[in-house]
Amino acid sequence: MADTRSVVTLIDSTTSKLQQLQQAFSELESHSAISLNLKWKELEEHFHGLEKSLKKRFDELEDQEKKYVTKVTEAQEMLEKQEAAVVSKELASLERLQEQRDAVLSALFVKYRTSSPELVAAGVSNGMADPILRENLDDTAAKSGSEYVCPIEDENTCTKPPSELIKLCEEMDAEGLHKFISDNRKNLSSIREEIPVALRSAPSPFSLVLDSLKGFYAGEVLGLNGKKDGSLLGLRRTCLMLMESLEQLLANGVPDSLSDEQILTPDTKEKAKVVAKEWKPKLDHLDTEASSGNSLEAHAFLQLLATFDIVSEFDQDEICKLIPAVTRRRQTVELCRSLGLSHKMPGLIEVLLNSGRQVEVVNLAYAFKLTEQFAPVPLLKSYLKEAKKVPQVKAGSMSPGAQNEMNERELSALKAVIKCIEEHKLEDQYPVDPLQNRILQLEKAKADKRRAAEAARPQSKRPRASGSLYAPRVTSMPDKSFYHAPPERYLYPYDRQYVYAAEAHHPPLVNSAPYTTISPTHTTYYGNGYQVQYQTAYLH
Repeated sequence: MADTRSVVTLIDSTTSKLQQLQQAFSELESHSAISLNLKWKELEEHFHGLEKSLKKRFDELEDQEKKYVTKVTEAQEMLEKQEAAVVSKELASLERLQEQRDAVLSALFVKYRTSSPELVAAGVSNGMADPILRENLDDTAAKSGSEYVCPIEDENTCTKPPSELIKLCEEMDAEGLHKFISDNRKNLSSIREEIPVALRSAPSPFSLVLDSLKGFYAGEVLGLNGKKDGSLLGLRRTCLMLMESLEQLLANGVPDSLSDEQILTPDTKEKAKVVAKEWKPKLDHLDTEASSGNSLEAHAFLQLLATFDIVSEFDQDEICKLIPAVTRRRQTVELCRSLGLSHKMPGLIEVLLNSGRQVEVVNLAYAFKLTEQFAPVPLLKSYLKEAKKVPQVKAGSMSPGAQNEMNERELSALKAVIKCIEEHKLEDQYPVDPLQNRILQLEKAKADKRRAAEAARPQSKRPRASGSLYAPRVTSMPDKSFYHAPPERYLYPYDRQYVYAAEAHHPPLVNSAPYTTISPTHTTYYGNGYQVQYQTAYLH
Protein backbone atom coordinates (compact mmCIF):
# COMPACT_ATOMS: atom_id res chain seq x y z
CA MET A 1 0.00 0.00 0.00
CA ALA A 2 2.87 2.39 0.68
CA ASP A 3 4.20 1.82 -2.84
CA THR A 4 0.78 2.58 -4.31
CA ARG A 5 0.52 5.86 -2.46
CA SER A 6 3.98 6.90 -3.57
CA VAL A 7 3.11 6.19 -7.22
CA VAL A 8 -0.09 8.23 -6.94
CA THR A 9 1.86 11.12 -5.43
CA LEU A 10 4.38 11.08 -8.26
CA ILE A 11 1.67 11.03 -10.93
CA ASP A 12 -0.11 13.95 -9.28
CA SER A 13 3.13 15.95 -9.20
CA THR A 14 3.57 15.74 -13.02
CA THR A 15 1.62 19.00 -13.57
CA SER A 16 3.97 21.02 -11.39
CA LYS A 17 6.96 19.35 -13.01
CA LEU A 18 5.64 20.26 -16.48
CA GLN A 19 5.22 23.90 -15.43
CA GLN A 20 8.83 24.01 -14.21
CA LEU A 21 9.98 22.43 -17.43
CA GLN A 22 8.01 25.03 -19.49
CA GLN A 23 9.67 27.89 -17.63
CA ALA A 24 13.09 26.39 -18.22
CA PHE A 25 12.30 25.90 -21.91
CA SER A 26 11.18 29.54 -22.28
CA GLU A 27 14.36 30.79 -20.68
CA LEU A 28 16.35 28.60 -23.01
CA GLU A 29 14.58 30.04 -26.05
CA SER A 30 15.13 33.62 -24.88
CA HIS A 31 18.86 33.17 -24.29
CA SER A 32 19.62 30.99 -27.26
CA ALA A 33 21.04 32.57 -30.39
CA ILE A 34 19.85 29.67 -32.49
CA SER A 35 16.17 29.04 -32.97
CA LEU A 36 14.97 25.61 -31.76
CA ASN A 37 13.12 23.38 -34.20
CA LEU A 38 11.18 21.82 -31.29
CA LYS A 39 8.21 23.76 -29.93
CA TRP A 40 6.97 23.60 -26.36
CA LYS A 41 3.53 22.51 -27.46
CA GLU A 42 4.95 19.35 -28.94
CA LEU A 43 6.81 18.58 -25.74
CA GLU A 44 3.74 19.25 -23.67
CA GLU A 45 1.60 16.91 -25.80
CA HIS A 46 4.27 14.20 -25.52
CA PHE A 47 4.42 14.41 -21.73
CA HIS A 48 0.63 14.52 -21.41
CA GLY A 49 0.45 11.34 -23.50
CA LEU A 50 2.91 9.64 -21.20
CA GLU A 51 0.97 10.77 -18.16
CA LYS A 52 -2.30 9.37 -19.53
CA SER A 53 -0.74 5.97 -20.39
CA LEU A 54 0.82 5.71 -16.95
CA LYS A 55 -2.47 6.53 -15.24
CA LYS A 56 -4.29 3.99 -17.35
CA ARG A 57 -1.77 1.28 -16.55
CA PHE A 58 -1.82 2.19 -12.88
CA ASP A 59 -5.63 1.97 -12.77
CA GLU A 60 -5.47 -1.49 -14.38
CA LEU A 61 -2.97 -2.69 -11.80
CA GLU A 62 -5.14 -1.37 -8.99
CA ASP A 63 -8.13 -3.27 -10.35
CA GLN A 64 -6.08 -6.47 -10.58
CA GLU A 65 -4.85 -6.03 -7.03
CA LYS A 66 -8.39 -5.61 -5.73
CA LYS A 67 -9.52 -8.74 -7.56
CA TYR A 68 -6.58 -10.70 -6.11
CA VAL A 69 -7.35 -9.53 -2.58
CA THR A 70 -10.97 -10.52 -3.04
CA LYS A 71 -10.02 -14.00 -4.27
CA VAL A 72 -7.61 -14.53 -1.35
CA THR A 73 -10.26 -13.50 1.15
CA GLU A 74 -12.80 -15.85 -0.41
CA ALA A 75 -10.29 -18.72 -0.40
CA GLN A 76 -9.49 -18.16 3.27
CA GLU A 77 -13.16 -18.14 4.17
CA MET A 78 -13.69 -21.34 2.21
CA LEU A 79 -10.76 -23.04 3.98
CA GLU A 80 -12.06 -22.00 7.38
CA LYS A 81 -15.49 -23.40 6.55
CA GLN A 82 -13.99 -26.69 5.35
CA GLU A 83 -11.80 -26.95 8.44
CA ALA A 84 -14.79 -26.36 10.70
CA ALA A 85 -16.73 -29.03 8.80
CA VAL A 86 -13.87 -31.55 9.20
CA VAL A 87 -13.58 -30.85 12.92
CA SER A 88 -17.31 -31.28 13.41
CA LYS A 89 -17.23 -34.59 11.50
CA GLU A 90 -14.32 -35.82 13.63
CA LEU A 91 -16.13 -34.94 16.83
CA ALA A 92 -19.27 -36.68 15.59
CA SER A 93 -17.24 -39.79 14.69
CA LEU A 94 -15.55 -39.83 18.07
CA GLU A 95 -18.89 -39.55 19.81
CA ARG A 96 -20.27 -42.46 17.79
CA LEU A 97 -17.18 -44.57 18.56
CA GLN A 98 -17.45 -43.78 22.25
CA GLU A 99 -21.12 -44.75 22.24
CA GLN A 100 -20.29 -48.04 20.50
CA ARG A 101 -17.46 -48.73 22.98
CA ASP A 102 -19.74 -48.02 25.93
CA ALA A 103 -22.37 -50.32 24.48
CA VAL A 104 -19.84 -53.14 23.98
CA LEU A 105 -18.47 -52.72 27.49
CA SER A 106 -21.95 -52.76 28.97
CA ALA A 107 -22.70 -55.97 27.15
CA LEU A 108 -19.45 -57.51 28.36
CA PHE A 109 -20.11 -56.45 31.93
CA VAL A 110 -23.52 -58.05 31.78
CA LYS A 111 -21.97 -61.22 30.35
CA TYR A 112 -19.29 -61.46 33.06
CA ARG A 113 -21.72 -60.52 35.79
CA THR A 114 -23.92 -63.46 34.87
CA SER A 115 -20.91 -65.82 34.73
CA SER A 116 -19.59 -67.71 37.73
CA PRO A 117 -16.90 -65.96 39.86
CA GLU A 118 -14.44 -68.80 39.23
CA LEU A 119 -14.70 -68.34 35.46
CA VAL A 120 -14.32 -64.58 35.80
CA ALA A 121 -11.17 -64.88 37.95
CA ALA A 122 -9.70 -67.59 35.74
CA GLY A 123 -10.39 -65.59 32.59
CA VAL A 124 -8.74 -62.45 33.90
CA SER A 125 -5.73 -64.17 35.45
CA ASN A 126 -5.03 -66.40 32.45
CA GLY A 127 -5.27 -63.56 29.97
CA MET A 128 -8.36 -65.02 28.30
CA ALA A 129 -10.60 -62.04 28.94
CA ASP A 130 -11.66 -59.82 26.11
CA PRO A 131 -8.91 -57.28 25.22
CA ILE A 132 -11.31 -54.36 25.55
CA LEU A 133 -12.36 -55.49 29.01
CA ARG A 134 -8.77 -56.07 30.05
CA GLU A 135 -7.81 -52.59 28.84
CA ASN A 136 -10.68 -51.11 30.85
CA LEU A 137 -9.61 -53.06 33.93
CA ASP A 138 -6.04 -51.80 33.56
CA ASP A 139 -7.23 -48.18 33.17
CA THR A 140 -9.43 -48.49 36.24
CA ALA A 141 -6.62 -49.97 38.30
CA ALA A 142 -4.20 -47.27 37.17
CA LYS A 143 -6.61 -44.50 38.16
CA SER A 144 -7.02 -45.93 41.64
CA GLY A 145 -3.30 -46.34 42.30
CA SER A 146 -2.18 -49.75 43.39
CA GLU A 147 -5.59 -50.95 44.54
CA TYR A 148 -7.51 -53.29 42.29
CA VAL A 149 -11.00 -52.09 41.37
CA CYS A 150 -13.40 -54.73 40.21
CA PRO A 151 -15.58 -53.72 37.24
CA ILE A 152 -18.38 -56.03 38.32
CA GLU A 153 -21.07 -54.57 40.52
CA ASP A 154 -20.87 -57.38 43.05
CA GLU A 155 -17.36 -56.89 44.39
CA ASN A 156 -17.66 -59.90 46.67
CA THR A 157 -17.59 -62.20 43.64
CA CYS A 158 -14.47 -60.58 42.09
CA THR A 159 -10.99 -61.78 43.11
CA LYS A 160 -7.58 -60.89 41.72
CA PRO A 161 -4.83 -63.39 42.31
CA PRO A 162 -1.80 -61.58 43.81
CA SER A 163 1.48 -61.59 41.90
CA GLU A 164 4.53 -63.51 43.07
CA LEU A 165 6.20 -60.30 44.26
CA ILE A 166 3.20 -59.39 46.38
CA LYS A 167 3.13 -62.89 47.90
CA LEU A 168 6.82 -62.69 48.79
CA CYS A 169 6.38 -59.25 50.36
CA GLU A 170 3.33 -60.38 52.31
CA GLU A 171 5.34 -63.33 53.64
CA MET A 172 8.33 -61.03 54.43
CA ASP A 173 10.54 -63.42 52.44
CA ALA A 174 13.68 -61.37 51.71
CA GLU A 175 15.63 -64.36 50.42
CA GLY A 176 12.80 -65.38 48.10
CA LEU A 177 12.54 -61.78 46.91
CA HIS A 178 16.22 -61.83 45.92
CA LYS A 179 15.83 -65.14 44.13
CA PHE A 180 12.73 -64.01 42.23
CA ILE A 181 14.40 -60.82 41.00
CA SER A 182 17.56 -62.71 40.06
CA ASP A 183 15.61 -65.35 38.12
CA ASN A 184 13.56 -62.70 36.28
CA ARG A 185 16.28 -60.16 35.59
CA LYS A 186 15.25 -60.05 31.94
CA ASN A 187 11.99 -58.39 33.07
CA LEU A 188 13.75 -55.98 35.40
CA SER A 189 11.97 -52.88 34.08
CA SER A 190 8.51 -54.27 34.84
CA ILE A 191 9.71 -55.62 38.19
CA ARG A 192 11.08 -52.19 39.10
CA GLU A 193 7.64 -50.69 38.48
CA GLU A 194 5.85 -53.35 40.53
CA ILE A 195 8.15 -53.43 43.55
CA PRO A 196 6.82 -50.21 45.22
CA VAL A 197 3.28 -51.60 45.03
CA ALA A 198 4.43 -54.99 46.30
CA LEU A 199 6.32 -53.42 49.22
CA ARG A 200 3.13 -51.69 50.29
CA SER A 201 1.54 -55.09 50.89
CA ALA A 202 4.34 -56.13 53.27
CA PRO A 203 3.50 -56.06 57.01
CA SER A 204 6.71 -54.06 57.55
CA PRO A 205 8.30 -52.77 54.31
CA PHE A 206 11.29 -51.20 56.10
CA SER A 207 12.12 -54.40 57.97
CA LEU A 208 11.80 -56.43 54.76
CA VAL A 209 14.21 -54.18 52.86
CA LEU A 210 16.60 -54.09 55.80
CA ASP A 211 16.62 -57.90 55.95
CA SER A 212 17.41 -58.02 52.24
CA LEU A 213 20.71 -56.18 52.88
CA LYS A 214 22.26 -58.96 54.98
CA GLY A 215 24.28 -60.46 52.14
CA PHE A 216 25.54 -57.19 50.68
CA TYR A 217 29.10 -57.70 51.98
CA ALA A 218 28.89 -61.48 52.21
CA GLY A 219 32.21 -61.82 50.40
CA GLU A 220 34.41 -60.10 47.87
CA VAL A 221 34.80 -63.05 45.51
CA LEU A 222 36.93 -62.24 42.47
CA GLY A 223 36.74 -64.06 39.15
CA LEU A 224 39.64 -65.29 37.06
CA ASN A 225 39.85 -61.91 35.34
CA GLY A 226 40.11 -60.03 38.63
CA LYS A 227 36.56 -58.71 38.48
CA LYS A 228 33.92 -59.12 41.17
CA ASP A 229 31.66 -62.12 41.09
CA GLY A 230 28.60 -61.54 38.89
CA SER A 231 26.14 -63.02 41.38
CA LEU A 232 27.44 -60.75 44.15
CA LEU A 233 27.08 -57.69 41.90
CA GLY A 234 23.54 -58.80 41.03
CA LEU A 235 22.67 -59.14 44.71
CA ARG A 236 24.02 -55.67 45.46
CA ARG A 237 22.08 -54.15 42.59
CA THR A 238 18.92 -55.80 43.90
CA CYS A 239 19.55 -54.37 47.38
CA LEU A 240 19.99 -50.92 45.89
CA MET A 241 16.82 -51.26 43.80
CA LEU A 242 14.77 -52.31 46.85
CA MET A 243 15.98 -49.29 48.84
CA GLU A 244 15.21 -46.96 45.92
CA SER A 245 11.74 -48.50 45.53
CA LEU A 246 11.03 -48.03 49.23
CA GLU A 247 12.04 -44.37 49.02
CA GLN A 248 9.88 -44.02 45.91
CA LEU A 249 6.97 -45.50 47.86
CA LEU A 250 7.46 -42.82 50.51
CA ALA A 251 7.89 -40.03 47.95
CA ASN A 252 4.56 -40.84 46.27
CA GLY A 253 2.60 -39.80 49.35
CA VAL A 254 1.85 -43.36 50.45
CA PRO A 255 3.12 -42.97 54.06
CA ASP A 256 -0.19 -41.41 55.04
CA SER A 257 -1.96 -44.63 54.04
CA LEU A 258 0.49 -46.98 55.79
CA SER A 259 -0.41 -48.56 59.07
CA ASP A 260 1.54 -48.01 62.27
CA GLU A 261 3.34 -51.33 61.75
CA GLN A 262 4.35 -50.41 58.21
CA ILE A 263 5.96 -47.05 58.89
CA LEU A 264 9.62 -46.60 59.85
CA THR A 265 9.83 -47.46 63.54
CA PRO A 266 12.62 -46.40 65.90
CA ASP A 267 13.63 -50.06 66.31
CA THR A 268 14.07 -50.49 62.53
CA LYS A 269 15.93 -47.21 62.38
CA GLU A 270 18.40 -48.41 65.01
CA LYS A 271 18.99 -51.61 63.06
CA ALA A 272 19.65 -49.54 59.96
CA LYS A 273 22.22 -47.49 61.90
CA VAL A 274 24.04 -50.70 62.83
CA VAL A 275 24.15 -51.79 59.18
CA ALA A 276 25.38 -48.36 58.08
CA LYS A 277 28.16 -48.36 60.68
CA GLU A 278 29.25 -51.78 59.44
CA TRP A 279 29.38 -50.56 55.84
CA LYS A 280 31.12 -47.24 56.44
CA PRO A 281 34.63 -48.56 57.27
CA LYS A 282 34.62 -50.54 54.04
CA LEU A 283 34.32 -47.27 52.13
CA ASP A 284 36.98 -45.30 53.99
CA HIS A 285 39.67 -46.32 51.54
CA LEU A 286 37.52 -46.14 48.42
CA ASP A 287 39.45 -44.88 45.39
CA THR A 288 37.09 -42.33 43.84
CA GLU A 289 39.30 -41.96 40.77
CA ALA A 290 39.29 -45.71 40.11
CA SER A 291 35.51 -45.88 40.54
CA SER A 292 35.10 -43.24 37.80
CA GLY A 293 32.07 -41.79 39.59
CA ASN A 294 30.13 -45.06 39.30
CA SER A 295 30.68 -46.86 42.61
CA LEU A 296 27.83 -49.24 43.45
CA GLU A 297 28.96 -49.67 47.05
CA ALA A 298 29.12 -45.94 47.79
CA HIS A 299 25.72 -45.44 46.16
CA ALA A 300 24.18 -48.20 48.28
CA PHE A 301 25.57 -46.68 51.49
CA LEU A 302 24.24 -43.21 50.66
CA GLN A 303 20.88 -44.68 49.65
CA LEU A 304 20.73 -46.52 52.99
CA LEU A 305 21.16 -43.21 54.83
CA ALA A 306 18.46 -41.54 52.74
CA THR A 307 15.89 -44.36 52.82
CA PHE A 308 16.07 -44.99 56.57
CA ASP A 309 16.52 -41.30 57.45
CA ILE A 310 19.76 -41.77 59.41
CA VAL A 311 21.90 -39.20 57.61
CA SER A 312 22.10 -37.12 60.79
CA GLU A 313 24.05 -39.92 62.47
CA PHE A 314 27.08 -39.30 60.25
CA ASP A 315 29.32 -36.31 59.64
CA GLN A 316 28.25 -34.35 56.55
CA ASP A 317 31.81 -33.78 55.44
CA GLU A 318 32.43 -37.53 55.48
CA ILE A 319 29.29 -38.06 53.41
CA CYS A 320 30.39 -35.39 50.93
CA LYS A 321 33.65 -37.26 50.36
CA LEU A 322 31.63 -40.14 48.88
CA ILE A 323 29.66 -38.02 46.40
CA PRO A 324 32.49 -37.88 43.78
CA ALA A 325 32.35 -41.68 43.68
CA VAL A 326 28.72 -41.66 42.44
CA THR A 327 28.48 -38.55 40.25
CA ARG A 328 28.03 -40.55 37.04
CA ARG A 329 25.01 -42.46 38.34
CA ARG A 330 21.61 -41.17 37.24
CA GLN A 331 20.21 -40.99 40.80
CA THR A 332 22.97 -38.70 42.10
CA VAL A 333 21.02 -35.44 41.94
CA GLU A 334 17.96 -36.76 43.80
CA LEU A 335 20.23 -38.58 46.24
CA CYS A 336 22.08 -35.36 47.11
CA ARG A 337 18.78 -33.59 47.69
CA SER A 338 17.49 -36.43 49.90
CA LEU A 339 20.67 -36.25 51.95
CA GLY A 340 20.32 -32.49 52.34
CA LEU A 341 23.54 -31.67 50.51
CA SER A 342 22.24 -29.03 48.10
CA HIS A 343 24.07 -26.26 49.96
CA LYS A 344 27.30 -28.24 49.72
CA MET A 345 27.21 -28.59 45.94
CA PRO A 346 29.48 -25.60 45.08
CA GLY A 347 32.28 -27.13 47.14
CA LEU A 348 31.66 -30.61 45.71
CA ILE A 349 31.73 -29.22 42.18
CA GLU A 350 35.07 -27.54 42.91
CA VAL A 351 36.45 -30.93 43.98
CA LEU A 352 35.28 -32.50 40.73
CA LEU A 353 36.71 -29.59 38.74
CA ASN A 354 40.12 -30.01 40.32
CA SER A 355 39.98 -33.69 39.39
CA GLY A 356 39.47 -32.91 35.68
CA ARG A 357 35.83 -34.11 35.56
CA GLN A 358 34.33 -31.12 33.80
CA VAL A 359 31.48 -33.01 32.13
CA GLU A 360 30.11 -34.11 35.51
CA VAL A 361 30.58 -30.53 36.74
CA VAL A 362 28.38 -29.22 33.92
CA ASN A 363 25.64 -31.79 34.66
CA LEU A 364 25.57 -30.93 38.36
CA ALA A 365 25.74 -27.18 37.64
CA TYR A 366 22.57 -27.46 35.55
CA ALA A 367 20.83 -29.67 38.12
CA PHE A 368 21.49 -27.25 40.98
CA LYS A 369 21.25 -24.01 38.94
CA LEU A 370 24.91 -23.06 39.32
CA THR A 371 25.66 -22.37 35.65
CA GLU A 372 26.49 -18.71 36.34
CA GLN A 373 29.21 -19.76 38.76
CA PHE A 374 30.39 -22.64 36.56
CA ALA A 375 30.04 -21.64 32.89
CA PRO A 376 29.36 -24.81 30.87
CA VAL A 377 31.01 -24.03 27.51
CA PRO A 378 34.47 -22.99 28.84
CA LEU A 379 34.45 -26.06 31.08
CA LEU A 380 33.74 -28.41 28.17
CA LYS A 381 36.42 -26.76 26.04
CA SER A 382 39.00 -27.10 28.81
CA TYR A 383 38.01 -30.77 29.20
CA LEU A 384 38.74 -31.42 25.53
CA LYS A 385 41.98 -29.47 25.76
CA GLU A 386 43.15 -31.66 28.64
CA ALA A 387 42.17 -34.80 26.73
CA LYS A 388 44.32 -33.71 23.76
CA LYS A 389 47.43 -33.05 25.83
CA VAL A 390 50.42 -35.11 24.72
CA PRO A 391 52.43 -36.78 27.50
CA GLN A 392 55.82 -35.27 28.25
CA VAL A 393 58.01 -37.63 26.23
CA LYS A 394 60.86 -37.08 23.85
CA ALA A 395 59.97 -36.29 20.28
CA GLY A 396 59.55 -39.44 18.23
CA SER A 397 59.80 -41.76 21.27
CA MET A 398 56.05 -42.28 21.78
CA SER A 399 55.18 -45.93 21.26
CA PRO A 400 52.26 -46.97 19.02
CA GLY A 401 50.43 -48.24 22.10
CA ALA A 402 50.72 -44.86 23.84
CA GLN A 403 49.57 -43.08 20.69
CA ASN A 404 46.52 -45.36 20.42
CA GLU A 405 45.71 -44.79 24.08
CA MET A 406 45.89 -41.02 23.61
CA ASN A 407 43.58 -41.20 20.57
CA GLU A 408 41.10 -43.36 22.47
CA ARG A 409 41.09 -40.87 25.35
CA GLU A 410 40.37 -37.99 23.00
CA LEU A 411 37.67 -40.01 21.22
CA SER A 412 35.89 -40.79 24.51
CA ALA A 413 36.15 -37.16 25.59
CA LEU A 414 34.64 -35.93 22.32
CA LYS A 415 31.68 -38.28 22.60
CA ALA A 416 31.05 -37.30 26.24
CA VAL A 417 31.16 -33.58 25.36
CA ILE A 418 28.77 -34.00 22.42
CA LYS A 419 26.31 -35.90 24.63
CA CYS A 420 26.50 -33.16 27.28
CA ILE A 421 25.95 -30.42 24.66
CA GLU A 422 22.88 -32.18 23.27
CA GLU A 423 21.40 -32.90 26.71
CA HIS A 424 21.64 -29.26 27.82
CA LYS A 425 20.81 -27.67 24.41
CA LEU A 426 24.16 -25.88 24.05
CA GLU A 427 24.47 -26.23 20.27
CA ASP A 428 24.14 -22.47 19.71
CA GLN A 429 27.01 -21.73 22.10
CA TYR A 430 29.16 -24.74 21.21
CA PRO A 431 28.54 -26.20 17.70
CA VAL A 432 29.02 -29.96 17.53
CA ASP A 433 29.90 -30.22 13.82
CA PRO A 434 33.67 -29.66 14.31
CA LEU A 435 33.64 -32.20 17.14
CA GLN A 436 31.88 -34.78 15.00
CA ASN A 437 34.36 -34.19 12.18
CA ARG A 438 37.20 -34.79 14.61
CA ILE A 439 35.56 -38.05 15.71
CA LEU A 440 35.41 -39.16 12.08
CA GLN A 441 39.12 -38.34 11.65
CA LEU A 442 40.11 -40.33 14.73
CA GLU A 443 37.98 -43.32 13.79
CA LYS A 444 39.38 -43.28 10.25
CA ALA A 445 42.94 -43.15 11.59
CA LYS A 446 42.11 -46.00 13.95
CA ALA A 447 40.74 -48.12 11.09
CA ASP A 448 43.77 -47.33 8.91
CA LYS A 449 46.17 -48.41 11.64
CA ARG A 450 44.24 -51.64 12.14
CA ARG A 451 44.39 -52.41 8.42
CA ALA A 452 48.10 -51.57 8.30
CA ALA A 453 48.78 -53.88 11.26
CA GLU A 454 46.89 -56.70 9.61
CA ALA A 455 48.78 -56.17 6.36
CA ALA A 456 52.11 -56.23 8.21
CA ARG A 457 51.49 -59.66 9.68
CA PRO A 458 53.64 -62.40 8.05
CA GLN A 459 51.65 -64.41 5.52
CA SER A 460 51.96 -68.18 5.15
CA LYS A 461 54.32 -69.09 2.32
CA ARG A 462 53.06 -71.09 -0.65
CA PRO A 463 55.39 -73.34 -2.66
CA ARG A 464 55.23 -72.89 -6.40
CA ALA A 465 56.01 -75.91 -8.57
CA SER A 466 58.24 -75.69 -11.65
CA GLY A 467 56.46 -74.99 -14.87
CA SER A 468 52.80 -74.10 -14.58
CA LEU A 469 51.82 -76.55 -11.81
CA TYR A 470 51.21 -75.21 -8.30
CA ALA A 471 50.88 -77.23 -5.14
CA PRO A 472 47.70 -76.80 -3.06
CA ARG A 473 48.02 -74.19 -0.34
CA VAL A 474 48.55 -75.59 3.15
CA THR A 475 46.09 -73.93 5.50
CA SER A 476 47.42 -75.41 8.74
CA MET A 477 50.75 -73.58 8.57
CA PRO A 478 52.28 -72.95 12.03
CA ASP A 479 53.78 -69.70 13.17
CA LYS A 480 57.15 -68.27 12.16
CA SER A 481 58.99 -70.18 14.88
CA PHE A 482 58.59 -73.32 12.74
CA TYR A 483 61.33 -72.26 10.31
CA HIS A 484 64.63 -72.97 11.99
CA ALA A 485 67.19 -71.76 9.39
CA PRO A 486 66.88 -74.59 6.84
CA PRO A 487 69.88 -75.31 4.61
CA GLU A 488 69.94 -73.33 1.41
CA ARG A 489 70.11 -76.51 -0.67
CA TYR A 490 66.74 -77.78 0.39
CA LEU A 491 63.45 -76.02 -0.03
CA TYR A 492 61.83 -77.22 3.21
CA PRO A 493 62.91 -78.92 6.44
CA TYR A 494 62.00 -82.56 6.50
CA ASP A 495 60.25 -82.66 9.86
CA ARG A 496 56.90 -81.75 8.28
CA GLN A 497 54.86 -83.28 5.51
CA TYR A 498 53.69 -81.10 2.63
CA VAL A 499 51.23 -81.70 -0.13
CA TYR A 500 52.72 -81.34 -3.58
CA ALA A 501 51.44 -81.58 -7.09
CA ALA A 502 50.96 -84.99 -8.69
CA GLU A 503 54.09 -86.58 -10.06
CA ALA A 504 54.84 -85.42 -13.57
CA HIS A 505 57.86 -85.65 -15.83
CA HIS A 506 58.62 -82.18 -17.03
CA PRO A 507 61.03 -81.15 -19.70
CA PRO A 508 64.28 -79.78 -18.35
CA LEU A 509 64.26 -76.15 -17.37
CA VAL A 510 66.00 -73.60 -19.56
CA ASN A 511 69.51 -72.73 -18.42
CA SER A 512 69.51 -75.44 -15.77
CA ALA A 513 72.64 -77.22 -16.92
CA PRO A 514 73.41 -79.08 -13.67
CA TYR A 515 70.20 -81.08 -14.01
CA THR A 516 70.02 -81.72 -17.74
CA THR A 517 72.31 -84.74 -17.60
CA ILE A 518 70.13 -86.55 -15.09
CA SER A 519 67.43 -88.83 -16.37
CA PRO A 520 63.91 -87.59 -15.68
CA THR A 521 63.07 -90.86 -14.01
CA HIS A 522 65.78 -90.18 -11.42
CA THR A 523 65.06 -86.50 -10.83
CA THR A 524 61.64 -86.80 -9.27
CA TYR A 525 62.68 -87.79 -5.74
CA TYR A 526 65.54 -87.32 -3.34
CA GLY A 527 67.02 -90.33 -1.68
CA ASN A 528 64.90 -89.79 1.38
CA GLY A 529 61.70 -90.25 -0.60
CA TYR A 530 60.69 -86.59 -0.95
CA GLN A 531 59.84 -85.26 -4.33
CA VAL A 532 62.19 -82.78 -5.93
CA GLN A 533 60.63 -79.36 -6.56
CA TYR A 534 62.41 -76.46 -8.25
CA GLN A 535 61.07 -72.99 -7.67
CA THR A 536 62.07 -69.42 -7.48
CA ALA A 537 62.07 -67.26 -4.34
CA TYR A 538 59.07 -67.45 -1.95
CA LEU A 539 56.02 -65.45 -2.88
CA HIS A 540 54.71 -63.31 -0.09
